[in-house]
Order: sequence, then C-alpha cells, then structure tokens
Amino acid sequence: MTITYFSPAELDELCRPIEQALAGRDRLIVAIAGAPGSGKSTLSHMLADHLSEPTNDAKRAIVVPMDGFHFDDIVLREQGTIERKGAPYTFDTGGLRACLERLRENREPEIAVPVFDRDIEIARAGARLIPQTCKIVLVEGNYLLLDEPPWHDLQQIYDVTFMIRVPFDTLEARLVKRWIDKGLSRPAATNRARDNDLVNARRVIEASGHADIVVG
Repeated sequence: MTITYFSPAELDELCRPIEQALAGRDRLIVAIAGAPGSGKSTLSHMLADHLSEPTNDAKRAIVVPMDGFHFDDIVLREQGTIERKGAPYTFDTGGLRACLERLRENREPEIAVPVFDRDIEIARAGARLIPQTCKIVLVEGNYLLLDEPPWHDLQQIYDVTFMIRVPFDTLEARLVKRWIDKGLSRPAATNRARDNDLVNARRVIEASGHADIVVG
C-alpha cells in the first residue's frame, strides 16, 4: 500500500511550493491529508527526505503523525466507541491543535510529540522530538482538512496543504490487505474495512475542504 511512483523530478515539483512558502521564515507547518490507505505516511516521509537532501540535514523536515493523538483504547471502551476507532471523534483534536500551535511558535529547544504504534494499536507519548532547528513540520492525517468542527479550526495553523486523492476501490483493496497482514481472514478483513475504515474514507473524501496541492 505504499506510494512508489514519484520520481525525483515529481518530488521536486511537490516540494517547490513548500520551499517557496518557507522563504524568509523560521518554520513552516505543512498539512498532508487523505483517506485511510491513501499513502499519507509514505508521501510525508518521502517529502521529508527530499526536503532535507539539499542541506544534508535529516532534521530539516520532520513528520508529525495525527494518529499520535488517538484516544487510548481504555477511553474508547468507556465511551463505547472502540468499534469506530479512527473516526473523527476518536482523536484528541484539542491536544493536536495545542501541539501544532507550540510547533508553529517554535519557542522551545525541542518539542516532544506522540507517535502511533501500529504493532500494538496504541499511541506512544513523547516518541519523537522536534528540535527548534527543524524548518519544516509535515503533519499528516486523515482529518486535517475536514471542514467540520472542531477540525476546521486547525486550518488556520497550516501554511501549505496537500490532499491525496486515490480511487475508492483502490483504498478498499489496500485497507483489506492491511487487516489481512495483521492476521485477519479475508472475510473478517473485508468486514473490518467496510464497517469502519471505508466509512471514515468517505468522510474524508466528501467533507474535506480546499487543499493548495492535490496529489493523485
């Protein structure tokens, strides 16, 4: 389910608006949104690597995943929403906003951010450090451009926005494979994808707002 079709020239093209927006600034916040299975994480890390190459500084651009702000399974069980884990209301949107505002202000030597561990399906607090010298923060996630409260309040924080568009049948195939790879049977994986992941995918596709750059 990884993105493999971007040539160096294509990455140059995608990075150009980021570099242009960065001119004369200490830090840029870039949002990379898309449905589950669209390849957000892969593209974000490809862009981070490509943006860092000219200066040979691996920390010039760093990825911050929205998934690190998942509510813990304990909270979701208490709320009765565990079966819809990954839906917009199963994230600490306020915590994400506070973190992005700290990153944008860039007044601290480094800022710790949580990262979602897919092996155990739990977010690890303080799993990644963003140093003050980092120029470009690439935040990636499904709902970053969702035009609904409270998500739409985040959009004022972003400097550049991307939306990845992938055909729905391709998303379905990728998401079913994701659950098969985690050990589910094909029928169980198909049901899991259709009952939750693809519901969330439709929400992203139908309810996200404007993006500066559309990929796909």
